[in-house]
Amino acid sequence: MFTRTLLISSITLMLAACGGGNQNSTPATTSSPAASTAAPTLDVNKTYIVATDASYAPMEFMENNKVVGFSHDVLDAAAKSQNVKLEFVNTPFEGIFANVGKGDSDIALASITINEERKQQLDFSDSYFEATQMIITTERNKDNIKSFADLKTRTASVQSATSGDLILQNLQGKDSQNIKRFETMPLAFKELESGGVDAVVGDSSVVGYYAAQNPNAKLYTLVDPSFAKEQYGFAFRKGRNDGLREAINKGLSTIKADGTYTQLESKWFGKSESFAASAAK
Repeated sequence: MFTRTLLISSITLMLAACGGGNQNSTPATTSSPAASTAAPTLDVNKTYIVATDASYAPMEFMENNKVVGFSHDVLDAAAKSQNVKLEFVNTPFEGIFANVGKGDSDIALASITINEERKQQLDFSDSYFEATQMIITTERNKDNIKSFADLKTRTASVQSATSGDLILQNLQGKDSQNIKRFETMPLAFKELESGGVDAVVGDSSVVGYYAAQNPNAKLYTLVDPSFAKEQYGFAFRKGRNDGLREAINKGLSTIKADGTYTQLESKWFGKSESFAASAAK
């Protein structure tokens, strides 16, 4: 969630959302040779369901009972540019990939890192954001945690099944008792606030924003040189929603070309120079 991701890798992913599956967007199969080469279909009269783990400010979160955030706005703008109608449904991150894979929803939106493991099970849009993993700690630990390696024997909280979770498993061992897993990033941050862990590891998009929103908490963030850059994408059911995916990709190109994407960056990230720098965008 930041970049909420790699574990999102083991995620077989995990996003679980509610909504009607899209069968109309699947090209009909016939015995005609032309059918197999026909262009992917898109039903402009259909409202497509977007499964969203809305607990990842500023990327996607709930406000006044509605899904909002940078990722939401990017997908919404891209879809509207292609006359595609969407309905966003708040869905737990764990299980969200399976939800899309079964066709219960049409798109998964959750600051999902695109990786080879997930691409075996899902189709992805073009990248719409670049992030990396980030460590956040408190003043009392800042001198003891100066690199990722310093977390080898320390306690850290993560959102379960995210990239932060995965890289900590690689560092400490899969069965490490020092890794505390939570359903959402806000819960992982609360564990740090209460002194229950020494640090939190998560996507820079979310960790950097949290630090910027809490200037009086004396929090410290760092990005280890070993952390890879991660690309966020929107996920689709494998081989079944090519028409929708192509429309969203075209929409992403459109909003980047006409300045809409830049406006959304300014809206969500421009208010905090520290966050903009930490997010490495």
